[in-house]
Amino acid sequence: MAPKKKAVDPAKGPWMLGRFSTSLKVGLVGPPNVGKSTLYNSLSKSHHSEAANYPFCTIDPTETRVQVEDERFDWLVEMRQPKASVKPFVTIVDIAGLIKGASTGAGLGNAFLSHINAVDGIIHVMRAFEDDDVIHHDDKPNPVADIDMITSELRIKDISLMNSLRDGHNRKKQGNIATPGALKAWTEEKEAMDKFIVYLEEGKDIRNGLDIWSTKEIEYLNDYQLLTAKPCMFAINLSFNDFKRKKNKFLKGIFDWVTENSPGSMIIPYCGSYEEELQELDVAACKAKEVEDEVQSALPRMVRNAFTMVNLIYYFTYGPLEVRSWIIRKGMKAPQAGAVIHNDFEKAFIMAEVMGFDDLKEQGTEAKVKEAGKWRQEGKTYVVQDGDVITFKVGQITDKKK
Repeated sequence: MAPKKKAVDPAKGPWMLGRFSTSLKVGLVGPPNVGKSTLYNSLSKSHHSEAANYPFCTIDPTETRVQVEDERFDWLVEMRQPKASVKPFVTIVDIAGLIKGASTGAGLGNAFLSHINAVDGIIHVMRAFEDDDVIHHDDKPNPVADIDMITSELRIKDISLMNSLRDGHNRKKQGNIATPGALKAWTEEKEAMDKFIVYLEEGKDIRNGLDIWSTKEIEYLNDYQLLTAKPCMFAINLSFNDFKRKKNKFLKGIFDWVTENSPGSMIIPYCGSYEEELQELDVAACKAKEVEDEVQSALPRMVRNAFTMVNLIYYFTYGPLEVRSWIIRKGMKAPQAGAVIHNDFEKAFIMAEVMGFDDLKEQGTEAKVKEAGKWRQEGKTYVVQDGDVITFKVGQITDKKK
């Protein structure tokens, strides 16, 4: 008898970590008075969040859907002139300021940490400007100390949660674990819990351990929903002059900290006061001001990265009635991607007719894409790519109960 092949873990990637959904939320997180609510208002083009110069001016989290601007989508709309169009979006949540000790309830810590638990990705907002007229929670701006404090609080909360989960898990063994299989499963999870706790106690964030977590351990993590497992980016609030000249005395320290503690995370400098000015202008006036000031708003880049950070992509459908972006999780195969249009598409999937957006734009029409040999028919194993233009072919749904 030939020996059994050793089971091999599937290829791992950041998209495996986190809950599976096609509509994820990103939270603005930071200490008081760093510019979270001002940034939220600029992102949402609204005044839903109160922006005030005192701590805890935002107590209840506020959220809004922000459209993801995409030239590919605009091109499809221009080409087809549909009756309707639906852009992709990301939901942004404004979360009130965290202070040292929040993990043990200081300030309004427990409530705020629960709000962070409800989002899927984090935008760490960091203040990197000095202004005597704007109160700082720790007397003077120190963005590296701020981010160190915030991430430490999140880690402490995760350690507390994991210890609580492990205590509950240990109590299960004191009961009746009836079968060897159940005992094996109990032991595997206990070992994973121990591994996570040691990692956190070493001062490391869970999201940075993908190279050492097995796929089974990632499944446990997705059940636990730890705060430090969430993907993050860093929005650096600068003065206008520093933003324009792309220089600031704090930036080097921030870059070094992120490189060491959150490798691969995006750093996006912006100017909150300037974005607030642009917020009041219509599209044409906004573009004119950017040209006059020789700067560009950082918000489109921030929104786009917030979307991709939580491992979402989208594909397009297009026609005379509607051009639409369909949001899916990175790594989805064609039948599951079709199910976001209608559940039955997965059950009755036959094939996906696929064009790459770049091919469609280059050739100009679907017919010319076919002539160029770049139109494809893909099956159930095809992994949908960001920007694919897809038509699904599905069969008739039969009710097996009849």
